[in-house]
Amino acid sequence: PRIDMADFREVFAKAKHIAIITGAGVSAESGVPTFRGAGGFWRKWQAQELATPEAFARNPSRVWEFYHYRREVMLSKHPNPAHIAIAECERRLSKQGRSVVVITQNIDELHRKAGTKHLLEIHGSLFKTRCTNCGNVAANYKSPICPALAGKGAPDPETEEAMIPVEDLPQCEEDGCNGLLRPHVVWFGEALDPDVLTEVEKELDICDLCLVVGTSSVVYPAAMFAPQVSARGVPVAEFNMEATPATNRFRFHFPGPCGTTLPPALARHQTEIIS
Repeated sequence: PRIDMADFREVFAKAKHIAIITGAGVSAESGVPTFRGAGGFWRKWQAQELATPEAFARNPSRVWEFYHYRREVMLSKHPNPAHIAIAECERRLSKQGRSVVVITQNIDELHRKAGTKHLLEIHGSLFKTRCTNCGNVAANYKSPICPALAGKGAPDPETEEAMIPVEDLPQCEEDGCNGLLRPHVVWFGEALDPDVLTEVEKELDICDLCLVVGTSSVVYPAAMFAPQVSARGVPVAEFNMEATPATNRFRFHFPGPCGTTLPPALARHQTEIIS
């Protein structure tokens, strides 16, 4: 892959449908804990021990403490220059009859906060709930999400578990349901939403430029998206701290923090017609 920004900018200037695939690396600069790799613990558990249907069935109170903590952390975080550059690019290009879609593995909603409109959240969102009884999905920005979780969720390993009774955990507000709510996120061992995946496939089929931003390219099926695009001859540019297992399949690779490399890549090109 080439580290040639001028060359990338020429491709960018001509692209009509740009797909931007983002992962944890785009949010790391906003101070969002990733829970992957070394030190990715909450109390004495790693995320993959809590983010499973089995963990929730066994101990919904513990899993809700973990997600309550993550929600509260996220409410204090703000989009960084990478999120803002993406949202600004989408806004600008839409006025030129060009499209930008963001396909994200992140559940933190920072793209939405930054102003991105065309957003496919393949792993769901920290700020949506799903009823385990009726299946209703709803946005939920309450802080705390329910009174029993107020002040709970501290990540320190010495913290005593809250052991909240199920009836005091977040409950469905649909008429007469009162089912237990769960975070509307895709847990380990769960399949991605087929409707969202269909949308993703449509966007990848029409894109004529693809950016891979801050993703390790190891989490499937998202890890396959950009290589599929590249295989049909569409230029793919990777913006990441370091090379990944997929780097060799891409036309461009720009190492470094996304908040530094992305804004100049997506800035207005001198050939753009601004109405």
